[in-house]
Amino acid sequence: MSSKLYWDEKIETLPREDLEKYQTEQLSKHLELAYNNSGYYREAFDNAGVKPSDFKQLSDLAKFPFVHKKMERDRQLAKPLLGDMVAVSEEEVVFVSASSGSTGVPTLSPFTHQDFQEFQDVQSRNFWTAGVRPSDRYVHALNFTLFVGGPDVIGAQNLGALCLWVGTVPSERLLYVLKEFQPTVIWTTPSYAWYLGETAKKQGIDPAKDLAIKTIIVAGEAGGSIPATRDAIEALWNAKVFDFYGISDIFGSCAAMCSERNGLHLAEDHILVEVINPETLQPVPDGQRGEIVFTTLRKTARPMIRFRTGDIGTVNREPCPCGRTHARIYINGRLDDMLIVSGVNVFPSDIEFAIRGANEITGEYRITAITENFTTRFNVEVERSSSSTEDKNSIAEKVSQKIKTQTGVKPKEVIVLDEGELPRATHKAKRLVDLR
Repeated sequence: MSSKLYWDEKIETLPREDLEKYQTEQLSKHLELAYNNSGYYREAFDNAGVKPSDFKQLSDLAKFPFVHKKMERDRQLAKPLLGDMVAVSEEEVVFVSASSGSTGVPTLSPFTHQDFQEFQDVQSRNFWTAGVRPSDRYVHALNFTLFVGGPDVIGAQNLGALCLWVGTVPSERLLYVLKEFQPTVIWTTPSYAWYLGETAKKQGIDPAKDLAIKTIIVAGEAGGSIPATRDAIEALWNAKVFDFYGISDIFGSCAAMCSERNGLHLAEDHILVEVINPETLQPVPDGQRGEIVFTTLRKTARPMIRFRTGDIGTVNREPCPCGRTHARIYINGRLDDMLIVSGVNVFPSDIEFAIRGANEITGEYRITAITENFTTRFNVEVERSSSSTEDKNSIAEKVSQKIKTQTGVKPKEVIVLDEGELPRATHKAKRLVDLR
């Protein structure tokens, strides 16, 4: 079994024409399910003047209304516990994950038994795509407390890996597990992978020599798809980094990086992807940046029809050299984090791309957005490496120029601190401070 290239070869390599035919058939049934069983979707479709029978081909999906996070939260609050977007009775729901919101009330994501089983099969597929095999020892270092990524460990377990359900324990405890049990695979965030490696070195542990980690799966931040960030983590650990993408509103990891490491293969037999202009709400061509929109094809507990994720990215539907035919997505950042500076869209991931490739600095950074003369400006703080003897002003100018080359605009100021002055993230890093 471990010699096979794909977890589910038939579905992962389905010719594009056949895949789209499958999506059309699934979505036709899914829209009927949503309309007939969800109070919200019946109302929304009627208000938009559409019915499931109006869907004949994939392009017809554009006739249907969007869903977004606030709408999801409002419908839940109006009809606790699960809201009226659900299409099954509560008795059929066996699991809920949750994400916190601005109201402080968790936004729940429900699963039927079948939803959950299919969710975990996709997790197994994604682990396999990243090279995890039954011979591996896997450490799950993600939060188990209502987080949709918690149960993803079952996907690794189902493919036969020896799984350590560690969770978000203190770094010292996690390093003890890594040293004592010598696992080969770990899943965490890019910033924490870097922080954990630095912490290990401070404790006299060389991650590249004293530990057995050969594969690092990352998610939750853009760093895993930024080559310079990936290279830095790999050099520290002597391990390969693979990026995953998940969204709590649907299910955990729904896209994964393959051996080519050029985009993340979306599970298109479960989720349909669109990319739209967030202002006009019109579709943009493949390869052009826009807001990622997802539509579930099989999740019955709560269908998500044209869910605006708030993530900005691109899609590539060309076949991958790995043989998989499912579209690859590239996430650039959150719409909420995007800065418009002198008419240019700037994402923290663009700035990270420039910083990670700069010499003389540690790679840690923090962006502060400010308003000056009624326009948005930003400052960037970086750290000079303790081994560097270069003048801080010189470093600041070089970093500023790199950022301008990458983004098209210069920061108002680059502030160079000493190594260790910026706070380290023990899990998901907060890179943007918005003072506007």
